[in-house]
Order: sequence, then C-alpha cells, then structure tokens
Amino acid sequence: MSELNLVPIYLADRHHILDRLGVALERTFQTTVRIRKPWFDPEVSFDRSRGQYNSTVLLKLLLDDTADSSGKVLGVVGVDLFAPVFTYVFGEAQLDGRASVVSLHRLRPDVYGLTADDHLLFTRLLKESVHELGHCFGLLHCAEPACVMHASTYVEEIDVKSEWFCRYCQTAVRSTPE
Repeated sequence: MSELNLVPIYLADRHHILDRLGVALERTFQTTVRIRKPWFDPEVSFDRSRGQYNSTVLLKLLLDDTADSSGKVLGVVGVDLFAPVFTYVFGEAQLDGRASVVSLHRLRPDVYGLTADDHLLFTRLLKESVHELGHCFGLLHCAEPACVMHASTYVEEIDVKSEWFCRYCQTAVRSTPE
C-alpha cells in the first residue's frame, strides 16, 4: 500500500485514538499513514427514519476526493452506521477498492451498559480497521475464527479474534498489487 489516509468523522477526541491507530496500521501494512480532514459533508449520509448514518453513502463520499486519489482511505466515525440490508454495521469497505469506513459507536463497552474501557475500545477499533482494509485488498471473510478477517456480527466476536491476518490472508494481502 502506497499510503493510507485516515479521515475522522464526528470524533470528539480524534487525535488521541487516531494517532494510536495510525501507528498500529503503519506497522501492520508497512505504509505511511496521514490524518486528513473530511472534504465532504457527512450529514448527507444521515437517515432520519433510522437515526443512523448510511455506511455505503459514506464510502461514496470518501471516494469523491478530487484532491488526492492515491492510496487507501479509512473513515473513522463516532456515530452509528447501517447498511441498507443490516440493522447496524461495525464498518464497510469496497471489495478490492480504495475506501473503507469503521464506526466507534458499537465498539464502545458503555453502549452495552458496561464500564467504559479505552483499551478495549482501541483493540476493537484496530481489529475492525484491519478487517475493513483487508476487504480493500480483495480479502473475503475467513473461516479461521482467530483471523482478523473472520466475520463479526456481534461485538463479542470481535473480542475473540486476533488483530492479525491468518497465514493465508497475510499471503493474499502481500501478493495483492497496488
């Protein structure tokens, strides 16, 4: 990957968590990460009837970057996301494409009535970010339960998987052309 652009959307304390995420993603993907301000109005993706933001619309907005169309882009949002066929999603990505988006909202333990835990939140965010970027490299969901590419419908499934690709997925990522 030539470069990864992190785009904070509706994040109150964006620098702390994005800086940590950027360092971790640089290590995982052996690339340069930069944080960029959004170049679009994210409210376009809000669905009033659901009270959530449409992740598919956000992907399109992230791709509509006339200033820079190089590298991958990961939107990190602090609001609840949905995709038209799902009640909610942790994230979404373009398969074998440039753009991906992840939401912190349902990764927060306090959303489920538990005590806030910044370490657990960051771990979940990292796993979901690597997972969605894996889709950008053309990876599908993996049958290996510990692989970061294993599908996660519930937050507990994120907790039991690793933040790393299994050896098969790692080989596929390394062999994917830019």
